[in-house]
Amino acid sequence: MSDEIERSSKVHWDHVNAWLARGGFKTDWKVYGMPEILDPTTSRFVDVDPMPKWKIPEKVMISTTITGAFFSKRANPHHPITVDEIRDSAEQCILAGAPNIHIHVRDDRGYNALDPQRFSDVILPLRERYPDVTFDGCLVAVNDKESALMESTMRLGLFDALPVNTTAICCGDNMFFKAPHVVIQKAQLAQEAGCKPIIAVYTDGDIDNARRFLVESGVVKTPCYWIILPALPGGSPMHNPEQMVDGLQRMVRAIRDFDPEGFLMVSAAGRASTYLATFAILLGLHVRVGMEDTVWHYPHRDDLLKHNVDHFNQIRDIARLLGRDLMTPSEYRLAINMPRRG
Repeated sequence: MSDEIERSSKVHWDHVNAWLARGGFKTDWKVYGMPEILDPTTSRFVDVDPMPKWKIPEKVMISTTITGAFFSKRANPHHPITVDEIRDSAEQCILAGAPNIHIHVRDDRGYNALDPQRFSDVILPLRERYPDVTFDGCLVAVNDKESALMESTMRLGLFDALPVNTTAICCGDNMFFKAPHVVIQKAQLAQEAGCKPIIAVYTDGDIDNARRFLVESGVVKTPCYWIILPALPGGSPMHNPEQMVDGLQRMVRAIRDFDPEGFLMVSAAGRASTYLATFAILLGLHVRVGMEDTVWHYPHRDDLLKHNVDHFNQIRDIARLLGRDLMTPSEYRLAINMPRRG
């Protein structure tokens, strides 16, 4: 370079040059651990692991949710709505290795329904073909007719687990509120029907509701099974990477305060989608993927999900690249102490 690079006026260059003349560029280095420079497994001075392995489970549970209650074909034209679409999409995920399927069903208008016949039409053929796969379903009663069907639907033997939402939020343009008596009774009925309760939380307040009404009341016993559902409108906001990292860690810590050994699953929801699932895997947690909770693959692009199995495969491959293999259905049952059907 012909032009001399400008030197910082804040550096005492005369002192720097004096020491360079005296000692050159030599690094002071004493190797006290010879013959090893750095032994990655021990020390010459103490029998202590200098770089201990992280306490992260070798296996990851990846649940797949097929349709949910939120999105329509107007939001995503690929969204499964009919019984056949829901069942076919679930089967694609099972064939790809999904150990657990989360089921909602829709009515003829395309809205979420608590319909025991439609649940049976989706789940029973799949259970017959794939008896090891586990199923959980979201029974949300929004009127008197559905409320009357809640307990009998639980007892049909269709479900291995059932979510219990301890929430009171404005989800999108909708009020989504589960009163304390609903939370308590649903958790109790689920267990009486042989189903594992999944405590579903969207915000910090939901976690404290679960602590008050379910855990410290003795309705459910720790360690509990949790599904963390942030990033949707009204849930814990995750509109940028910093919010995602801070928000998820805060929710996890809030649960660990009173349920340190709980089984925590994080939903790849909203715009956070795949990035949130990846962060959860890095933290040693488990994940739920699929079209109930998001319409997008990525936070910063508008690529729509076309098939649930695509999302499952994407997250499964990310998990494998991070050294975490997929749980089998039997490993999943063991991990959450899930009762066997029948």
